[in-house]
Amino acid sequence: MTQTITPRVRTLVLLLLAACGLLLTTAGPASAHAALTGSDPQQGVVVDKAPDQVSLTFSEKVALSNDSLRVLDPKGKAVQQGKPSEVSGTTYAVKLHSGLPDGTYTVTYQVVSADSHPVAGAFTFSIGAPSTTSVSVSGETAGGGVVGWLYGFGRYMSYAGFIVLVGGAAFVLGCWQRGAGVRPMQRLVVGGWLTLTAATLLLLLLRGSYTGSGKVGDIFDLDLLGNVLQTKAGAALVSRLLLLAAAALFISVLFGAYDKREDEEKRDLTFGLAIGGTVVAAGLAASWAMAEHASVGLQAGIAMPVDVVHLLAVATWLGGLTALLVALYRSEAPIESAAVRRFSQVAFGSVVALVATGVYQSWRQLGSWSAFTETRYGQLLLVKIGLVALLVGIAFISRRWTAQLADTVVRQNKRAPQKERVAASASGSGKSKGGDSKRAAQLARQQAAMDTARQKRTRDADPNRFGLRRSVLAEAGVAVVLLAVTTVLTQTEPGRTEQDAKAAKAASSSSSSSSTAGSGAVTLDMSFDTGGTDGKGVVTVDFDPARVGGNEMHVYVQRTNGRAFDIPEVKVALTLEAKKIGPLAVTPDRIATGHWSASNVQIPMAGDWKVAVTVRTSDIDQTTVSKNAQIG
Repeated sequence: MTQTITPRVRTLVLLLLAACGLLLTTAGPASAHAALTGSDPQQGVVVDKAPDQVSLTFSEKVALSNDSLRVLDPKGKAVQQGKPSEVSGTTYAVKLHSGLPDGTYTVTYQVVSADSHPVAGAFTFSIGAPSTTSVSVSGETAGGGVVGWLYGFGRYMSYAGFIVLVGGAAFVLGCWQRGAGVRPMQRLVVGGWLTLTAATLLLLLLRGSYTGSGKVGDIFDLDLLGNVLQTKAGAALVSRLLLLAAAALFISVLFGAYDKREDEEKRDLTFGLAIGGTVVAAGLAASWAMAEHASVGLQAGIAMPVDVVHLLAVATWLGGLTALLVALYRSEAPIESAAVRRFSQVAFGSVVALVATGVYQSWRQLGSWSAFTETRYGQLLLVKIGLVALLVGIAFISRRWTAQLADTVVRQNKRAPQKERVAASASGSGKSKGGDSKRAAQLARQQAAMDTARQKRTRDADPNRFGLRRSVLAEAGVAVVLLAVTTVLTQTEPGRTEQDAKAAKAASSSSSSSSTAGSGAVTLDMSFDTGGTDGKGVVTVDFDPARVGGNEMHVYVQRTNGRAFDIPEVKVALTLEAKKIGPLAVTPDRIATGHWSASNVQIPMAGDWKVAVTVRTSDIDQTTVSKNAQIG
């Protein structure tokens, strides 16, 4: 009988594609575990003479390439010499040419963090006095563009393939061994293997361009591929491919020789497949744990095994759920209620393991309650927790349908012997009449097909089975979105790292302000929120030497993660309320992304001046923040 894809299954496929596309296209460039915590010269500073080198300090060790650190003069010409090198710990430097003229210089960096994510950014400093610059740093992002999107899609598909492969095989071996002889189940698990293999090969090819130039043309650069194979991430991907070869052998046995064995032989083979399959699945999960967030930072020796357990729990639950959905919708052979009950028990254990490991991972990656709302990682984690809670709620409904389905099956089995006697009587009657054997065989096949169709219609009409199918489909739909959120989460800078970087930067800014206090310079930091999409950040205003008369004013606008914020407009107004002077409007000139400057800003009188800054982040979103500064 020809099977057609039901509207609900089509809806699930469309939901998968929509969720994947939406989350991956809106995810933006990948944030990383490492963050820039300091530099020498510092961002925006004006130094009297040209430095011999530029050094950058990160929150953890990073990997460098020959052009990881670049310094560009006001005309955009590179002025660094030699390769960047490690100075000490997490500080890296690049030498500069001697005799550099005055002006504003741009420092760009692109490195790879210890958890395999690219990190990029830029800032400016000036020699002698600020100047205009032709360098644009608005595009200094890592992991963006077409290559970044393809890499994100590859990560999503690799997770999906792993879940279907491991969860589907576990469902057949542990819950429904009859499924080893069901063609749709075989196609599902083989499809998971093919998806994971193809996605791994894609990630391996994309890796060099993803962490480097970001150009599509570099995807097939063999030199880049050779460099990737020498990195931790490259080794993890190659290990995954080797383990997939072992997984192919496991699949061939499970859906080949296994179904043909007798019950006693099958028990021994089940034990062997369970041990071997667990080892291969754990190895595949470890290929993620050994190269990503779990491999660096706090308690890495504990975090990696916990991450492996977490991934296996997710695969067992969501992959088994996918297999159950296929069994309910696509399989000709009816799935027994006992198999559904066994999966329900396995899923419950997986959820317990998922929650336990998830709590530890959340504590490790966030570090504080405030990180749930103040960091992007925490916000995504809240979404994930909500989806898991919704999934557990739907699963509870599925368990109720399973219990009712079991009662129905028991009643049907009691009536089965009588039907079999009637069928046997009809068969015997046909034989007694004799007739052409070929005709009898043809009739028998037709009768078998009719019986199969009738049984399927009877099963589909069963309200309990229909309810179970509907609830499992809803679970699978939520699982698709959950997987997409998890994929984005793995590419997002952990909340603990983001907050530590902010604290280190604040301490560095405070130290800088203290050191310049003697020279009369004033620095004001003000947080703002224009209320629109991506409207939060920090604006910093520097007055030097903060005296009556002419002053140099610099305005820096940054995102909450410390990166330069490319906004269309900044205005400054100065008011001395005690003397009813002002507001004196100052419109600074744009120097670089997130950096504005105005020279010879006249302060007519000493006093406690109110400095109001108007920040516009879009055509309609703007806000004004203010702070007082003692000038003169």
